[in-house]
Amino acid sequence: MASDEIDYNIVFPDAGTSERHWQGTKEPVVILLGWAGCKDKHLSKYSSFYNEQGCLTIRYTAPLKTVFISESFGYKELSSTALKLLEILYDYEVENSPIFFHIFSNGGFMLYRYIVELLHNDKQFSSLCVIGAVVDSAPGSVNIRGALRALRATLGPKISPFLRYVLLALFAVTVFLLRVVLYPLTKYIHKNHYDAVWERPPVWPQFFLYSSEDQVVRHRDVELFVGNLKQKGVPVDLFDFVSSPHVSHFREFPEQYVLKCRNFLVACMKDLEGTEKKKRHLIQNQ
Repeated sequence: MASDEIDYNIVFPDAGTSERHWQGTKEPVVILLGWAGCKDKHLSKYSSFYNEQGCLTIRYTAPLKTVFISESFGYKELSSTALKLLEILYDYEVENSPIFFHIFSNGGFMLYRYIVELLHNDKQFSSLCVIGAVVDSAPGSVNIRGALRALRATLGPKISPFLRYVLLALFAVTVFLLRVVLYPLTKYIHKNHYDAVWERPPVWPQFFLYSSEDQVVRHRDVELFVGNLKQKGVPVDLFDFVSSPHVSHFREFPEQYVLKCRNFLVACMKDLEGTEKKKRHLIQNQ
């Protein structure tokens, strides 16, 4: 469905399923941010296993031009998109529910970056309760070869070879100039997603799923990023699927993938329940 110029899909869980899994507590709202070029039919396969666990899910994928062009040139279109996504929670009156993110590739992480900034800086969203995030195949630092692979896969076979070559060449030159050669200067105007979240990460638990064989996002970028979060005291873990291609861990290892995501969500909900019990205990003893 569409709201304020963004297309998203929302699925409400069956009441009986939610009660069975969450036993009277508010069911989590899982926000899935798709990879560049992701079709909703692909993203829905991920949301389905959260729906089966009694979660409300919201699916959204940023447009290709926003990910590959706007961000490359430093236009912050995704900032307004992040705002609209968070406002959806208020539109459906689920702003008091636990919020959980599932992010895919740099395309999803670019949008996640602006959501994190809003949750840090905007008083409107200070009451939102984010309990955790799964990050699949991200984040990657400047990697022109990987970005070109991602763009080539996204363009698909329907586009003519000549046009594909022109688009890839223009993209490579732009990224190299703005994100490599001139980045020591342009970063003061617009940091890339990797550096922005590196410098001011979210405080909620995060679980990074990646692969040593990923040809788009380098595994060492993910590992360095996680190491930085640990040094900053952020609860974080990671798992290497070793052999699966970029954003293909679920396709290659479906049972293991679902189990890890569900277990992490349950652990985040238990942490929230423990925190709320401590708050009630403190109030009762005042």
